[in-house]
Amino acid sequence: MERRLVSAVSPFAGRVGYSSAVRVGGHVYVAGTAPVGCDSPDPYEQAKRCLELIVAARAELGARPEHVCRAHGEIFADIRPASTMIVVAGLLDPAWKVEIEVDALIDDRHAFLLQSGG
Repeated sequence: MERRLVSAVSPFAGRVGYSSAVRVGGHVYVAGTAPVGCDSPDPYEQAKRCLELIVAARAELGARPEHVCRAHGEIFADIRPASTMIVVAGLLDPAWKVEIEVDALIDDRHAFLLQSGG
């Protein structure tokens, strides 16, 4: 089964050793995505940046935003999917307020996304 990777943009990726996203067959896994490249302390702006990175990583693996069944924010405003939010003690970088990860299942006719975030 073919395995495709999307390189992570995080400065921690090399040290920790992970990819931003991996596709194996019809399954797409997007790692916990932090707001890398966002200088704003605003959680809204950080969430928006996380979702931008997720959409870009998934696009490289054949998944599109209109296939999302769970997410939130401006990027998916017209789709209006369900969303779950949790509180965590802290993230890898203390400046980060948001981290989002997603899993997608894609076949020739449909793509479905399962998401969790914090």
